[in-house]
Order: sequence, then C-alpha cells, then structure tokens
Amino acid sequence: MNTLKIAVILGSTRPGRNGKAVADWVIDRAGARIGAEYELVDLADWPLPFMDEPLPPSLGQYQGDHTKGWAAKIAEYDGYIFVTPEYNHSIPAVLKNAMDFAYAEWNNKAAAFVAYGGVGGVRAVEHLRSIASELQLAHVRQQLSFSLFSDFEDFALFKPAAHHDAAATSLFDQLEAWSTAMATLRA
Repeated sequence: MNTLKIAVILGSTRPGRNGKAVADWVIDRAGARIGAEYELVDLADWPLPFMDEPLPPSLGQYQGDHTKGWAAKIAEYDGYIFVTPEYNHSIPAVLKNAMDFAYAEWNNKAAAFVAYGGVGGVRAVEHLRSIASELQLAHVRQQLSFSLFSDFEDFALFKPAAHHDAAATSLFDQLEAWSTAMATLRA
C-alpha cells in the first residue's frame, strides 16, 4: 500500500480564530510520523457557498465547479483529522457545510477529532461523530480536547498542556491503523 494521506481539516474561518494554532500544532506533531503524510486543508482556502447543489451529494452528480473541486480534494485522502471549535454546543456552520458538499469521497475512510472550547469542544465532537457516521467515516475513540481556560493564555495564545502529546500519539496511531484497514474496503 502507498503511504497514507491524512487531511487535517481546519473547521473555522473566523478572523482571529484559535483553530489555526491548534491545527499547526497537530501538523507539527504529525511531522515525525512515518506511517502517513499529513496535510493541512484550511476551509478558509475553500470558500464554498451554502449548499447549492440541485441534487443530493449521495448521488455523486455534482454540478458546481466549486463542488467538483472540493470533492476531488476530499477524495485524495485516506483519513481525516477534523479540528473544530465548539460553537453553541456544536460545530461551525462552515465545517458542516463543507462536509455536506460531498458524500462518496468521505465513505469508508477514517476520522479523528481535535476540538477546543470552554469545555474542550467535547459537545462539538459528539455532533461530528454523528455526522461522520452518516458519511460512512469510521471514527477512532481517541480525541484531543483543548480547554480555552487551561490550554490557551488569555483565551488566545495556544499553550497546550504537556499531557496532550501522549494523547496525540494515540490519536495518530489509531487513525493510521483504521485508515489502513478502511483502504481494504475501498480496494
């Protein structure tokens, strides 16, 4: 099998967002991995409109060039790490919208979750798990949850506690194993 390709999808586009520092931290930790290549996919670089496809994505009959481009990008990967803040006990609309634009491109792949917020983004991850299941994404147990109170200085400067390093290693191990296993379903 070829080297696994994993997308680290940054699910916030807000000006001044904390997510970029979190995603960069994930990419930095993943840089030492030899079982997979990790690449940042920043939704700020993919300005998708609100869902504007005339047919459900599950039919795979994409009309818009923006949809075709996004679907092709998602199709490149064997697995995904979703980095998300928690907004009102859920995920940002831009992340949900991006997930809704494709279907088969997500199927039979693996996913992991990294979240941040007042309570570590755990409620956002619970919503993401439900969405991932519908998209036929196998999601791993290990997740990373960063608290705005203890992993950020003044709620803005990302300074994660040292214990997150071991959790990140576990997340990468699980995601790479599951991504490898899911590839057999797609073969």
